[in-house]
Amino acid sequence: MTTEPTTPRTWLITGASRGLGRAFTEAALAAGDRVAAVSRTVRDDDTRDGLLQITADVRDPASVRAAVDRAVDAFGRLDVVVNNAGTLSYGFVEEFTEEQVRAQLETNFFGAVWVTQAVAPVLRRQGSGHLVQISSIGGLAGFAGTGLYSASKFALEGLSEAVAHELAEFGVHVTVVQPGGYWTDLYTAMETAAPLPEYDPLRERLAAQLAEGSVDSDPRLAAEAILRLVAAEEPPRRLLLGSMVYDLAFAVTDERRRTWAQWEDVSRAAEEAIPAPAEQA
Repeated sequence: MTTEPTTPRTWLITGASRGLGRAFTEAALAAGDRVAAVSRTVRDDDTRDGLLQITADVRDPASVRAAVDRAVDAFGRLDVVVNNAGTLSYGFVEEFTEEQVRAQLETNFFGAVWVTQAVAPVLRRQGSGHLVQISSIGGLAGFAGTGLYSASKFALEGLSEAVAHELAEFGVHVTVVQPGGYWTDLYTAMETAAPLPEYDPLRERLAAQLAEGSVDSDPRLAAEAILRLVAAEEPPRRLLLGSMVYDLAFAVTDERRRTWAQWEDVSRAAEEAIPAPAEQA
């Protein structure tokens, strides 16, 4: 069940200057809400009512805290927080440098941690609010070529499940959103690893598969789904966006269940409760 807000909601959206973040921002403003749009770059010509553009780098905890403080000072509260800022690194795990590995986690995981920590006190004091963590199809399963990206999203999902339990008693909702493909600049702006020739055959097969079956959607469809999500009286802990990711979620889960069942005897044999070992003298 959904309810229409009687007063404008206040959103804080990271990565708001482009892609899904931009679509979320536009949809919230069109709904009559107010948006603190956080990004590393802002548009000087956009001065619409209800829009507060804030320059911040989610990789910097101090920058994030300052952005949240500015949003609360301006609007008085936060009703919806969308942890959306993210980047994509493409390449096989062996090909990445240490710097590239750390950079992927700095934005997609640590950036989300800093935002979560900064907004949690605000939401707790209010006794309400909705934290929306934007994960990915890469948070459902790992795929060749996007291992680092999946690692960052798996980490985000584990964090978010814990935070959902921690904030529930304060009346705060947390939802992990797992979108499929949307036409954003995530792909064109992605970091790529230096290719190793040993992986060329696999790289070519993946490129051919992508060329045959890659059809992404308009980001506005994702934004419409988010509006429905935050209007729900009892929002879900997880939300899949798109038929492809919906079907994949069930296929991945079914495969895992089959594997777990096949190895049940090994799993159960690995546990037998015993008294605590005596301390060594």
